[in-house]
Amino acid sequence: MTDLAASMEIGISTFLETTPNPVTGEVISHAERLRNAVEEIVLADQAGLDVYGIGEHHRADYAGTSPAVVLAAAAAMTKHIRLTSAVTVLSSDDPVRVYQAFSTLDGLSNGRAEIMAGRGSFIESFPLFGYSLDDYEELFEEKLELLLAIRDSEKVTWRGGHRPAIDNLAVYPRSVQSPLPVWIASGGNPESAIRAGVLGLPIAFAIIGGMPESFAPLVKLYKEAAAKAGHDPSKLSVATHSHGFVADTTEQAADSFFLPTQAQMNVIGRERGWRQNYDRSAYDAARSLRGALYVGDPEYVAEKILLLRKNLGVTRFFLHVNVGTMPHREVLHAIELLGTKVAPIVRKELAKNQLS
Repeated sequence: MTDLAASMEIGISTFLETTPNPVTGEVISHAERLRNAVEEIVLADQAGLDVYGIGEHHRADYAGTSPAVVLAAAAAMTKHIRLTSAVTVLSSDDPVRVYQAFSTLDGLSNGRAEIMAGRGSFIESFPLFGYSLDDYEELFEEKLELLLAIRDSEKVTWRGGHRPAIDNLAVYPRSVQSPLPVWIASGGNPESAIRAGVLGLPIAFAIIGGMPESFAPLVKLYKEAAAKAGHDPSKLSVATHSHGFVADTTEQAADSFFLPTQAQMNVIGRERGWRQNYDRSAYDAARSLRGALYVGDPEYVAEKILLLRKNLGVTRFFLHVNVGTMPHREVLHAIELLGTKVAPIVRKELAKNQLS
C-alpha cells in the first residue's frame, strides 16, 4: 500500500472451517475444504480483493494446519492478491521453518506473501509440538526475535532458552520482498499493541465482539509506542479482522449466516466456559451499525467498514468468512460481492474524502 492515508485494503480471512452443517449435520472433508479455499482465493483475486489470510489451527473443525501450503497452491493461479497467514502460531513453531515456508510462498507469488504472527487463541498446538503453556509469553517473545533476525539477515547468530542456538548460519530461500512483511496479531492485549509499536511492525486486531470503536485506545497505544521508539506512525498499517457475510440483501445475509455462527459460537462457548448460549438477539445486536458483525448487503457492510475506518483509522479490513460451515456457492458469492460491490464503495468514499 503506497498511501495509507488515502487507501484501504479489503480482504478475506478464514480458519478453513469444517464444522457440521447446522441443518443437515453433514461435515465436509478437510480435503474438500482445502480445495474450496484455493477456489476462493482465485475468485478473490479476480474480484479485486487485496488480501486473503488463513489461520493456523490443529483441531478437527478446522483444516488450516499449514496456511503457507494452501496459499502456495493458489499463488500460481493469482496475480495481485496478497497471501498471508491469519495467524501463524509462532510460539509453537520453528521460526526458521516459518521463514522458509513464507519466503518460498513469496517466491512462488513473486512478492505477495506475508506472515501474521500471534500466540494463538487456541492452545492445541502447544501439547502437539511439545511446548508448555507455562512458557506461553516467553516462547512468543523469543521466537519473534529470531524470526525478525532471520528476516533481516541472511546469516544469523542467535541464542535463546527454548530452541537450539544458531551460530552464523544462513537461512534460504530469501524472500522476494525485502523485508518480508511480518505483522503482529492481537485479540486486544495492550502489551501486544505496545510490542508491535516498539518494533515498528504492522498490527492486526481481532474484533469479534463488543463494539469496534472500543479498540481506539489500543490503536492509540500502538502508535504512541511506535513514535517513542522512533518509528513514523503514519507509515504503519493497522488491520482488523471481524466475522461477517455479504449477500444481495441484508435479510438474506442475516438469515444465512446466523445458524452456522450460532453453532460454532456455542461450541467455542462451551469449551471456554461462557455462561449463556449465543442466540438471535445477541446476533442481531452485533449486526447493528456499531456492532462487531459485518453482516448485510454490500451498501450496509461498506457503511460499517467506513465507520470502522473513521473510528480506528484502519488501513486493512479482513472479513472472516465463514465462522461455521456454509454452502460453498454462498461463500463464493459473498466474496464476489465484497470485491465487486463493497470494496468499490469504500474506495470511492475514501477518495472523495481525500479530495474534499
